[in-house]
Amino acid sequence: MGHVKLHIPGPVEVSEKTFRAFCSPMIGHRGQGFKDLYASIQPQLQQLLYTKQLVYLSTSSAWGVMEGAIRNLVSKKVLNCMCGAFSDKWFDVSKRCGKEAEALQAPWGSPIRAADVDKKLATGQFDALTVIHNETSTGVMSPLAEIAALKQKYPEVMFVVDSVSSLTGVPIKFDELGIDVLLAGTQKAFALPPGTAVFVCSPAALAKAATVKDRGYYFDFVEFQKNAEQSMTPSTPSIGHVFALASKLEDIFAEGLEARYARHRRTNQMTRDWAARHGFTLFPDQGFESLTLTCVNNGAKSGGRVVDVPKLQKLVKDRGFLIDGGYGKIKGTTFRVSNMGDETDATMAQLFAAMDTAMKQL
Repeated sequence: MGHVKLHIPGPVEVSEKTFRAFCSPMIGHRGQGFKDLYASIQPQLQQLLYTKQLVYLSTSSAWGVMEGAIRNLVSKKVLNCMCGAFSDKWFDVSKRCGKEAEALQAPWGSPIRAADVDKKLATGQFDALTVIHNETSTGVMSPLAEIAALKQKYPEVMFVVDSVSSLTGVPIKFDELGIDVLLAGTQKAFALPPGTAVFVCSPAALAKAATVKDRGYYFDFVEFQKNAEQSMTPSTPSIGHVFALASKLEDIFAEGLEARYARHRRTNQMTRDWAARHGFTLFPDQGFESLTLTCVNNGAKSGGRVVDVPKLQKLVKDRGFLIDGGYGKIKGTTFRVSNMGDETDATMAQLFAAMDTAMKQL
């Protein structure tokens, strides 16, 4: 049938160069060759995350580190900020880990706001906070700097941020923000295959983790730090992912970070413009739209155009592209188009040509 190009919110397209690196011959993960490989990418990872801290690699999806953060950093109570399917799920994960948790719920389509977080933290009940920067299910990007500014007011609270679908697409300056954990998977804006997570911890987070006795082993932040100091991982890593990450970092820095961020802004605007041309509105509150994917309204209630989303998906897929038909409770009343990773003005134009043709057939 041939390859169908992915424009879903993840996984996204992986380049031939990245795949070739992923398929590099195996090396021993405890040998000097792996240590040299790990050490070679550390400066670029630190530059990408704007940090002086060591950046860790976990052979897991981002959810492994998300759960790990709960196990490592919550001893009193965690405030789970919720504004979509994935941030909502973090609340469930907290409870499944046996932690006391409280939900701060924003309507789907609306961001998390610092004023609401402030009111909750002012109670003194919480020692940790979870936020998803870019809620993939709704296409909402919450104002991270605004939320992170509260860290100065509540230094004892651990601020944990999921940047799964935003890291490398927009600048996220870990040290400057003053947050405690920043994490991302590799299958979204990094444009790598799924199966590895990248994350960084503040010294305060490592100190807090060291006091928590039931934090487990596989996602023990203290173990990650000890191993990272030796250019290793606590357990067997996906070596192919590390080779692929090294190759991708070459690409990222050859392009330049500012150019990469500008490209994501530009291709995202192209997607919004396509939606507007066809009479659609966007699902997120104005001013809080994601820059790496676009969640488009489909329905009379939104004041925009209404189409048969499954049929639109099929027509677009018949032309070689896969878009997403909406997630969770807004499946079908929205659809999503990704511009993250390696997408350019030219590749997005190819997608929109296929979507234009599909719209004429509805």
